[in-house]
Amino acid sequence: MANILTAIENSVGTITIARRQRFNAMDVTTAREFRAAGLRMARDEAVRCVVVTGEGGVFCSGADLKYVRDRGDDSDFGYLQPEAEEPRQSYGESFKQILEYLHSAISEIRRAPKPFIAAVDGIAAAGGFGLAMACDLVVASDRAAFEWAYHKTGLCGAESSTFFLPQLVGMRKAMELMLLNPRLTAVEAERLGLVNRVFPTESFPSDVMALAVQLAGGPTRAYGVAKALFNQTLGVDRLDFHLDQELQHLARVAEGPEFAEGLAAFFERRAPRFQETGIKEAV
Repeated sequence: MANILTAIENSVGTITIARRQRFNAMDVTTAREFRAAGLRMARDEAVRCVVVTGEGGVFCSGADLKYVRDRGDDSDFGYLQPEAEEPRQSYGESFKQILEYLHSAISEIRRAPKPFIAAVDGIAAAGGFGLAMACDLVVASDRAAFEWAYHKTGLCGAESSTFFLPQLVGMRKAMELMLLNPRLTAVEAERLGLVNRVFPTESFPSDVMALAVQLAGGPTRAYGVAKALFNQTLGVDRLDFHLDQELQHLARVAEGPEFAEGLAAFFERRAPRFQETGIKEAV
């Protein structure tokens, strides 16, 4: 695989997002590879615990906005158009191509009968934030940071973020994180219940592996049953429906003027002027 690295050692599977030049953002290729790696690790009985992490001091910054701005490339979308024409994929459809793979992987993580650990070193923003929240445990280096970030470009949440965040921190705090968009340090995220443990950056890889090996040595079958029962308590049987709703709403919002302004502002390195785009109904 081009952008996802996998390894298995001591019954611990590791999935590494390896696209550091794009802050480990997900284009279609990366999301497709991530789904394939997630499916393999979730269903391989020799793997008793899985670590999801990012390369180069970054966890994941969500969907690749450059890729969305360029509406994909010929290798992904060219088959949709006559041979002589350039792809005309819309922003919303570009997001759909990415999120369909990523949402499928998140669903598999939640159903997997084994622990998944998000090992966050550096920034986890937007889709990276949602991906971390979907894992069973979240551990962070002391330089890690967590940010909702969707609204910076005029988007609503996806990647399970609107499903798990209110359950993890409560509705009032979730509304604050969504509306005010603070960038949380690892310690702040731990205090809110978003992170289980914070490790020193210098020893982060070894600390994460020690925890994963500990879990891999435990009663995996019992862990899996208890996880399924916890999922039932939280209504995770509705997750697939919710992920589909997130995808449809985000794709629709991405076709509107607020995202167009937010995307332009992102690449022009300026503050967006959303008040100039008018008010559209939320749902």
